[in-house]
Amino acid sequence: MLNIALDWLTYGLLHASAWQLVIYTLVVTHLTIAGVTIYLHRHQAHRSMDLHAIPSHFFRFWLWLTTGMVTREWVAIHRKHHAKCETHEDPHSPVTRGIGTVLFRGSELYRAEAKVAATIEKFSHGTPDDWIDRNVYRRFSASGVALMLIINVSLFGVLGLTIWAIQMAWIPIWAAGVINGIGHYWGYRNFEAVDSSTNVSPWGIIVGGEELHNNHHTYPTSAKFSVKPYEFDLGWAYIRAMEMVGWAKVRKVPPQLVLGDVKPVADALTLEAVIANRYEVMANFAKALRSAASTELATAKSKGHDWVHLAAAKRWLHRDDDKVPADVKPHLAEARAAHPVLDTMTAMREELRQVWSSTTSTRDQLAADLQAWCVKAEASGIAALHEFSVKLRSVKAS
Repeated sequence: MLNIALDWLTYGLLHASAWQLVIYTLVVTHLTIAGVTIYLHRHQAHRSMDLHAIPSHFFRFWLWLTTGMVTREWVAIHRKHHAKCETHEDPHSPVTRGIGTVLFRGSELYRAEAKVAATIEKFSHGTPDDWIDRNVYRRFSASGVALMLIINVSLFGVLGLTIWAIQMAWIPIWAAGVINGIGHYWGYRNFEAVDSSTNVSPWGIIVGGEELHNNHHTYPTSAKFSVKPYEFDLGWAYIRAMEMVGWAKVRKVPPQLVLGDVKPVADALTLEAVIANRYEVMANFAKALRSAASTELATAKSKGHDWVHLAAAKRWLHRDDDKVPADVKPHLAEARAAHPVLDTMTAMREELRQVWSSTTSTRDQLAADLQAWCVKAEASGIAALHEFSVKLRSVKAS
């Protein structure tokens, strides 16, 4: 009997090999990631897709088993993050709380906010409120992870404790820490979103596409997080697969910038298309501005001139003023003063942004403002501005 007990503690019921243990751990942790990104995030929090009852109930059960998270709490906290992003009311912003706090204590921030009744009441609308949610998932939220511990130890013996510990740490590390922390601190940006969100990696595999955080904050109601040809969103691949079998229905994806015939005058329809694709439009303008700065930088280097301010211009000139560090602004001012092309393009960028930022102008006035901007750009004598303006007059609704 003792030998049987020792054998079970050592190997569990399955006597799994090392590779089988690794594969099992990767599968169960990835299922949890899939549940978070597909069910909690895209389906419940943002309503960017509909999900069939079969995957919905599976993910609800699996997340209860592997995280103990309650749907209405997770959704409410995430919606509040978007509503109060990077303010002192944001539940987990590295801007206000520090990157170290969010990276290493993200789960503590989540648990603290989950106890705020006002947050749950205000931001949890539309989440499940059925019998199983009220009487099992909410009432016994800790029982799921306890059951998972029993299952793991039963199957793998004492090594099941290690697997269970990895499961319990997976979401706090990758979602609460890496995405909520690094995703607002370090990475690349496709779009000038109103916050400091970044894409941690162009390949969203480990965290199921959540790595593309800047894309998500730019288009929060989109079920698809990848927007560039070189980006990959694994969660989106799963959603498309579920669509094929009738388990999912996508409601919204990022808008596509479509170019048609060049209009002689930018009219109201052009305005609507430009506003609908304003993030992509500004990303294209940023590309033109960086290219102009690169040209000026190369010229300065070849002539042996001081080029430090131009390096700063290439890095920051296309960003909104409130996103530029204070110690960089003098370099940008110097670059604009010494290089009229950069100064004109920077001023024109802000004027273009004001076209859709205005809250008092009528539709006809905004269309007239857009046309006036095009006329000014094409008369500037700057080839990049002229080319951009011509393309702008060809933008049409997708």
